[in-house]
Parts: sequence; structure tokens; C-alpha cells
Amino acid sequence: MQKYRRRNTVAFTVLAYFTFFAGVFLFSIGLYNADNLELNEKGYYIAVMILVAVGAILTQKVTRDNAEDNEIIAEQEKRQNQSHIES
Repeated sequence: MQKYRRRNTVAFTVLAYFTFFAGVFLFSIGLYNADNLELNEKGYYIAVMILVAVGAILTQKVTRDNAEDNEIIAEQEKRQNQSHIES
């Protein structure tokens, strides 16, 4: 039986979480310092909001994929153990 390979590496998982938290952190700093916004600051906020959205999507994808991978690996191990018992 072929061993299942995880879809997401540890580096990708860490990057997804980092992107999300960095975006939230930067957006919070911006909101704290927002007295009156000029045009370049509005562009900054739009960029940070896009970063937060991408981070949230990546984090959701990574979490879902890792959960599915754990289920698949557990099922494969269960089948492998059953085949050893039957043999």
C-alpha cells in the first residue's frame, strides 16, 4: 500500500498562519494611528485588508487540508492494521 503524502508542508502551514496574524496586527496598528486618513493611507489600508483576506483564506484551507489528511492517514493505518491481523 502506498503511503499518503500530506498536501501542505510545515513551512506552508506556518506561512499561512503568519500571513493572517501579520495582517491583523498591521491593520490594528493602522487603526490605532488613524486620525485623519490621506489617500496614500487609504491605499495602505486596502492592501492590509487584502492581506488579511488572503491570510484568512489560506489559514482556512490549511486547517481543512490538514484535518482531511489526518483522517486519510488514520484510515490507511486502520486498513493496514486490519490486513496484518487477517494475515
